[in-house]
Amino acid sequence: MYVDESSDCGLPSDGSLTRYFCLAGVVVHELRWQKVIHELVKFRYWLKTKYAIYVEDELHAAEMINKPSRLAPSLQRLTKHERLAIIRHFADTLATISDIRLINIVADKASGRFFEKDEVFRQAWYALFQRFENTIRRKNFPGPKNTNGRGLIFADNTDGTKLRRYLRDMRLRNLLKVRQHSGVYSYINEPIRVLVEDPVTRDSRDSSLIQAADCVAFLLKQNVDASAYMQRHGGNTYFNRLDPILCKYACNKDVQGIVRL
Repeated sequence: MYVDESSDCGLPSDGSLTRYFCLAGVVVHELRWQKVIHELVKFRYWLKTKYAIYVEDELHAAEMINKPSRLAPSLQRLTKHERLAIIRHFADTLATISDIRLINIVADKASGRFFEKDEVFRQAWYALFQRFENTIRRKNFPGPKNTNGRGLIFADNTDGTKLRRYLRDMRLRNLLKVRQHSGVYSYINEPIRVLVEDPVTRDSRDSSLIQAADCVAFLLKQNVDASAYMQRHGGNTYFNRLDPILCKYACNKDVQGIVRL
């Protein structure tokens, strides 16, 4: 699973102006990895032909809309409307790749369950780890199912020390709230079993799948809290284009499988 985030973890008391923190994970079976990469490379050559963007130039969705000065020169020279079109094309391409699934987490910082920004970050990542674990164990991802699968996580260059600690803690002690037949809730200890190794941090410039996760996370954020520009130009609906590859097993209470905290 390749993961990226959108927005920040800060609370209003920290001066944050955003309500939601979003995580998106792009999941691919290791035996389908090469096929998926081939599709993404093919898309990049199509962009090169249509927009004259170098194949190695990073696609960073938020900066393509809000901070174009940070982009590669081939992207800076495009109009904002063209950069928005590229994000739309990226989403449409991902939606055609049947071998990937998307796990999405939205933490509502106004929900009252978070008292510090570290809790926003921790609970969002715990939820992502847990949904990845559950879906592997139940064999609900596409790809071969003749063996018991294992999961490995590649994250954008985020706080790797915290992620390592979180996953190691969940391997030792992982309390889950479950509802009994009587309607009473209780807790059981269900340590993580199928996620191997520590999360591996990668620079998004070097990973087309991290860039895919970045695009998904950005569109997820715009879906729940769109900027004026994205709303005006319909970009707030682009997340819906990803519906064919959403991992709806992640949360059966949500029509799109989004885990909402």
